[in-house]
Parts: sequence; structure tokens; C-alpha cells
Amino acid sequence: MTGLPSPPLLLITDRRQAARPLTGVVADALAVGCRWVSVREKDLTAAERLALLRRLRALARPVGAVVTVHADLDSAADVDGLHLAAGGDPEAARRRLGPAALIGVSCHSGDEVDAAIAAGADYVTLGPLAPTASKPGYEPTLSLAEAGAIARRHPGRVIALGGLEPDLLPGLMAAGFAGAAVMGGVMRAGDPTAAIRAHLAALGAGQA
Repeated sequence: MTGLPSPPLLLITDRRQAARPLTGVVADALAVGCRWVSVREKDLTAAERLALLRRLRALARPVGAVVTVHADLDSAADVDGLHLAAGGDPEAARRRLGPAALIGVSCHSGDEVDAAIAAGADYVTLGPLAPTASKPGYEPTLSLAEAGAIARRHPGRVIALGGLEPDLLPGLMAAGFAGAAVMGGVMRAGDPTAAIRAHLAALGAGQA
């Protein structure tokens, strides 16, 4: 198992929601302590996505941050790992990317979490755990209690996802989650540094 970045706040990109140029949002997030960014720009061409990954990797390297990519196995070899869609094959990704790659899978149920981790995923995201403006109408299917029970089955491996405002994070961490993922709340923020600081502080409060 590859260990998760610390602090365990996963910033997922979406330049279409971003209030400012994406590289600037990511640079600001890194400057205040974010150490994990996953690029989820599925509408870009492969060449455009690779160019973006290389720009973000250049920002991340000086502060020791991790950059991963959603779904693009070819580009993942140029960064630190790969995040697979639900039902993705972590074993195949591991064969391609090697033991040092950070490999995750999107999950929406306990059965999916169990299967992904059994297949070699380093981590999974589980959600949505709250209504999210990034995906209107995409409602939670698990209660926080149910999700916490799933997370406790796999200590250090389950990242909470979906509509997570900072006030929810201490409870999620106390319930057994390893960390949290955020996208729209930072992408849409007029001040992404304040948004990242609030999430990091809440994660720390939950770990205390």
C-alpha cells in the first residue's frame, strides 16, 4: 500500500467551475498547505491534459505535493498516480504504473469499497455524503453513520467525498475516514486560500 499524502485533503480540479484560472487556484491551494491534487479534466484532449498535468506537477514538486489524474492511464505515468472511476481495475493500473503509484477508485457503496481495496487500491473515495452543487440532483445514498462504518472497515483508506463543508469534517474524521475530497467549494471560491485553510483546519480538528 502506498501511503496517503499528508494532510489528507484531496483537491479535485474542475476548471469549468473555477472562478479563476486553474493553475492559479492550484498554486494558491498549495501555498497554504494542500498537498494532494487530482486532475479531473475529462473533456481535454490527451495532449492538453498532459500539458496541464506537467504545469501542475511543476507547481507541486517544490512543496512535496502529490499530483494524480482521473481516468487517464497514459498520462498517469507522468505524475504520481491514477484515480479510477467506479468499477475500474486497480490491479491492471498497478501492473502498468508500478508499486510506487498512488491508485484510487471512486466508490458509492460498501461492496464497491471492499472490492476496490481487495483489488489493490491504495484508497477509495466514498460518496456523495451530502448534496453537492457540483452535481445537482446527485443525492447521498448512504447515511453518515453507514459511511463511517464502511470507513472503519478499512482504516486509513477511505476518503469522504461530496458536498463536504468544513463543519462536517471533524465528525467524519472521528467516524473513521482517512481524509476528505473537495472540488467545487474550492474551485468556485473567490478566495481559494481561505477555503483550503478552512478545510485543513477542520481536518486537523477531527484528527485531534
